Amino acid sequence: MGRTADQRRELGAFLRSRRERLSPAEAGLPNTSRRRTPGLRREELAVLAGISATWYTYLEQGRDVRASGQVLTALAAALGLDRPEEDHLFLLAGHATTRVPEAEAVTAEVAAVPHLLGPHPTYVIGATYDVLSHNAAAAELFVNLKADKPNFARWTFTDPLAREVVLDWEQEARGLLARLRTLAGRHPADERFTRLVAELHEASPEVRSWWPHHEVQDQGSGRKRLRHPDLGPLDYAYTAFHLAGQPDRTLVIYADARPC
Repeated sequence: MGRTADQRRELGAFLRSRRERLSPAEAGLPNTSRRRTPGLRREELAVLAGISATWYTYLEQGRDVRASGQVLTALAAALGLDRPEEDHLFLLAGHATTRVPEAEAVTAEVAAVPHLLGPHPTYVIGATYDVLSHNAAAAELFVNLKADKPNFARWTFTDPLAREVVLDWEQEARGLLARLRTLAGRHPADERFTRLVAELHEASPEVRSWWPHHEVQDQGSGRKRLRHPDLGPLDYAYTAFHLAGQPDRTLVIYADARPC
């Protein structure tokens, strides 16, 4: 079955956003004339990718054309996409299964893991950032995890306390939104993502502003500055693990990053 008009427009918007962020110098081209719009011209990108400029224009305009894997690889290389962005491009172009994932849940054995790792704040989240299990240390650090059906995306963008707890709120919130877009792209048939994204758009001006940038990002490990309710601002190192056989279920562990 072919892709819908909305899917084709999403692909075109993603390509356009990446083309406009790439300067001629970054692409190895001379910047010889004044430009009315940022980034590369469509014709320049088509030459770099070795495809027809007219055909590329159709693709970016969301017309009913289908790009092969070879063409997508060439476009990804010409645009300098990183791995998450290239994966996202392939998914938008229909080169992936549209299987609806199983219901968000974890077994009792998995749900017990965060409790075994106290006093480190630990939780398990699902694809749409529902918190499926967490320990007392996580509930203490991330206020309101005790709420009914907690969700980190909703908490980040709709709970004022999130901006007090997450000290670099804008940076972390943008990263979360980019990861949510990546996950949504992997599950285009899953209405949970559609509902969540619509809810966040309605509730958050930041989501409405950032979503059109088409940022994508994979879940990983790193550091965050968080405000502990008793200890104040702290640096935390966090590590994320995907569950075996359930790549959309993620175990996240935080540890105080201060020197011992």
